[in-house]
Amino acid sequence: MSERRTLRVQLDQLIREIAKFGAVGGVGTLVNLGVFNLVRHVTEIPVVRASIIATAVAICCNYLGLRYFAYRDRDKSGRTREMTLFLLFSVVGLVIENGVLYAATYGFGWDSQLQSNIFKFLGIGIATLFRFWSYRSWVFKALPAAASSKAPSAASSKAPPAASSKAPPGASSTAPSEERRRRQRVT
Repeated sequence: MSERRTLRVQLDQLIREIAKFGAVGGVGTLVNLGVFNLVRHVTEIPVVRASIIATAVAICCNYLGLRYFAYRDRDKSGRTREMTLFLLFSVVGLVIENGVLYAATYGFGWDSQLQSNIFKFLGIGIATLFRFWSYRSWVFKALPAAASSKAPSAASSKAPPAASSKAPPGASSTAPSEERRRRQRVT
């Protein structure tokens, strides 16, 4: 039963993480597409170069959103390492995103305003999958304290049997057997 509960907690955490990442990504997508269309209308910069500029602006916005909203509870000790990896994976995402637009524009000749926006959005979607995996795996690592926060409950299971077998009034009779199972897993 506790394994099922643990799985449920992990699934809930993943869903919350995806929702926060998605909120930051949604804002980043709006910034990306907005800057892209603004640069295309105001300047004579070619489509893919305008897209690269827009992606670079969105990367800056996304870093702030991810660091201070989505992953604010993650390790902050190695900021230089974090930013280096973030930029490295963001550049890979930039290449994926703009590679799709490049293939559509120069490979297939699909370069109308609507087509450019469709393939820009498609590229953002594909790159987002890569970015989610890489950021959560390598850049914004979970704190080791999260693992050690489970340690006190494991340490409490090593308490003397007399102290751990005292159940409060109204507690179920299965509590001591659960306690024994926890002690067996720890040792």
